[in-house]
Amino acid sequence: MHIATCVWQEKAAAMGAAAGGRAGECRVSLVALLAAAGRALNCVVSFVVFSFLDVLDMVLCLVYKVVDYAVEAEWKPCYCSAAAREGGGGGGVAGGATGAQGALSFVAPRAAAAAGPKVVRLSSSSANKMQLEDVSDTLYVRASLLSDATRKPGPIAPALTVSPAIAELIRGKIDRAPRPPRQAPCWSDCDCKMCHSWSTGSRASHLYVHVQAPPPPPPGAGEQEAVIFIHGFISSSVFWTETVFPAFSPAARGRYRMFAVDLLGFGRSPKPADSLYTLREHLEMIERSVLQRYRLKSFHVVAHSLGSVLALALAVKYPGAVKSLTLLAPPYFPVPEEEAGAATQYVMRRVAPRRVWPPIAFGASMACWYEHVSRTICLTICRHHRVWNRLFRIFTRNKMRTFLIEAFMCHTHNAAWHTLHNIMCLSASKMGAYLDVVAGQLSCKVALFHGRDDELLPVECTLAVGARVPRARVTVYDNKDHITIVVGQEKLFAAELEAIWRSAAQD
Repeated sequence: MHIATCVWQEKAAAMGAAAGGRAGECRVSLVALLAAAGRALNCVVSFVVFSFLDVLDMVLCLVYKVVDYAVEAEWKPCYCSAAAREGGGGGGVAGGATGAQGALSFVAPRAAAAAGPKVVRLSSSSANKMQLEDVSDTLYVRASLLSDATRKPGPIAPALTVSPAIAELIRGKIDRAPRPPRQAPCWSDCDCKMCHSWSTGSRASHLYVHVQAPPPPPPGAGEQEAVIFIHGFISSSVFWTETVFPAFSPAARGRYRMFAVDLLGFGRSPKPADSLYTLREHLEMIERSVLQRYRLKSFHVVAHSLGSVLALALAVKYPGAVKSLTLLAPPYFPVPEEEAGAATQYVMRRVAPRRVWPPIAFGASMACWYEHVSRTICLTICRHHRVWNRLFRIFTRNKMRTFLIEAFMCHTHNAAWHTLHNIMCLSASKMGAYLDVVAGQLSCKVALFHGRDDELLPVECTLAVGARVPRARVTVYDNKDHITIVVGQEKLFAAELEAIWRSAAQD
């Protein structure tokens, strides 16, 4: 009886397991079907929305030209006035520039020579040329969604003819003819004291730097170490000063001099209207405002997102000065060989995939693809950041910390637009070389952090950096995204940083 019962129970268990397995398979199939339907719906809705934005951006282009002239009595050129054309083999000069004095022609490098600098001819007969290796072609080559969807497979290296107005814009910004810089903000930018205080006195030549430093040590005491904090895109120094700075231990506050910068064009730093916001300009301002001003001979670097590109450039330029390099969510997208001829375009499509979901990808896509839509967003949000700050305080009854409003809303469209393209997109041609130098020529500690739920820069970016720099220590936080990798776990991350700096001091 006992044996029979056992046999029956085993058969019943087996039948139950089989039924449970079939039910599990059905659930998995249903989930897969719903996910596929969601992706299809996302594609369809995205196509409709971004096709509309393509048209809206053209309409806004005309609107802003009229309003700019009415308010400031001058026609302002924009990058969408450049007419991109496919070049034969990617090596010829677009014929539209012929005979147009002041016209600008981009000569896109062939895929085999993609690493070479882009050359700009001011006219078809002029011998005057400018090297634009610091300027991303994504500023000018941004195909509409329809043309992008119907283009032939494989990268296209375009030859580009730019209007005379754009030629004058580029000439003025690169040549930097001696003229007083424009101090008055554009009508669509915020003119509050915090955003525009740089225009008074000598502050136009230096970044805003928040310094947290202990008193000078007594003779014979240990040397104080310096740490430079670099924020990411559309952010500011408050991303650090309101999060990890208060979370450091008393021992760390007594040992380290901490410098959190507002990058050029962001926060309280200068926002020059005639700047292209290239990596060279950002780096020179960090050197002038921190390294030279405070006479730093050695330092640690902590950088988030887009700031990681600047941190790597700083480490490569000062290999003997960097003690440790800590990068959070670095924007590194290894470019496939078949995309090498259009690496910047590849990165732009990865960062801004023109999808309405997830929301952070939708925001990045509007900021990256649409010059005038993004200007409208800045006009609505950044110019009125004080109003948004008050509204947040009212509706949350001061229970919500609103420092992120200052971090995300205190910049100009000109700064955000150029920085996104000339740093983030152009990083495709620089990050690999920087990482090879860090891996082969630098001996500093390298630590990488990423949130597994980051929907803007996937965790594969950090894993790719770790693969390129084998000695790097990679930490991936579960249930954390692009912002909550720091915000919400300030004490944990501050302790991580202190451990990195102590370890670097022992080497």
